[in-house]
Amino acid sequence: MLAWYQIKNVERIDSPALLVYPDRVQENINLVIDMVEGNVERLRPHVKTNKITEICRMMLLSGITKFKCATIAEAEMLAIAGAPDILLAYQPVGPTIPRLFNLQKAYPNTRFSCLVDNEIPARELASACRERGTTLHIYIDLNVGMNRTGILPADARALAEKLLELEPLHLDGIHAYDGHIHARDFEIRQEEALLSYSTSRQLQEELESLTDEPLTLIIGGTPAFPIHAGHTDCECSPGTFIFWDWGYSQMIEELPCKFAALVLTRVISIIDQHHICVDLGYKAVAAESPLPRVHFLNAPSALPVAHSEEHLVLEVTDSGEYPIGTPLYGVPVHICPTVALHDRAHIIHENQLRETWEVIARKRFINY
Repeated sequence: MLAWYQIKNVERIDSPALLVYPDRVQENINLVIDMVEGNVERLRPHVKTNKITEICRMMLLSGITKFKCATIAEAEMLAIAGAPDILLAYQPVGPTIPRLFNLQKAYPNTRFSCLVDNEIPARELASACRERGTTLHIYIDLNVGMNRTGILPADARALAEKLLELEPLHLDGIHAYDGHIHARDFEIRQEEALLSYSTSRQLQEELESLTDEPLTLIIGGTPAFPIHAGHTDCECSPGTFIFWDWGYSQMIEELPCKFAALVLTRVISIIDQHHICVDLGYKAVAAESPLPRVHFLNAPSALPVAHSEEHLVLEVTDSGEYPIGTPLYGVPVHICPTVALHDRAHIIHENQLRETWEVIARKRFINY
């Protein structure tokens, strides 16, 4: 009997390749919905992991209507899929500003919003709104410890007061990404996540006294999702859950997602009794992590020892067990940038290659 990941007609797939298993994707979608007790209005998944229109449609068909993305291309992919509510989780600057408004014009039935953490780009956005006779929804990007983007909580009220003067902009709420939280110990991760949540909620209440209307809190990524899912007054933004990867599987035991995307590679050379080479270079699997960057389901003891653009050298017990041409099925340590290295995904159902889906949002431009 074949394992869930093995492909009967694997000879039809050139390697290296990205494999996606939609049945397992759906199970992961169902899991996160269950974790918010079926209240899909509390979910705003980040699509930077999947970058595939068909995957986004699967979430839409499951009742999820709000999404988060990192690029204009990802926003356009969501609009193409029919998403009604899209947050660009990025502060648009320069040419990104007109591109965002072009999307807004092209997809009038979709509600677009973006992040702001500085008065200068906010004024540019407001000016663009006035030129076009439109309104743009914005969220204050709050730095709760990631130290990458966002304004410090102590400075957020002053920014909010300035934003409220820019009438073409409509302040919808606060965005707090706590991606710095990645301790393996659940109690530590819970303590850190509760701190970022309480800081954000306190600011949310303070700013609501200025707006005289409710503000939305969007918080967290995948590692903090099991904690934030327990709060009923915020939106959660996991992303990696959709495909899962080795890194998070070793870190987040309380989020039992299934591996739903793999990389396929083949043995292309036998070096010696204990070393083989496969065609999985760092052009096909994310290379920002230390070795090993991938773990093989059908060769769990194979240890990656050298990695280059088109090659991966594995140390094995006996290279005779891996004839040239042997397919190996790998779980990347980090799936998100791995997906972005492939222009198409091979769709596997019941151990058969059925079709391919374009990884359309790996592009920087689609139409706008």
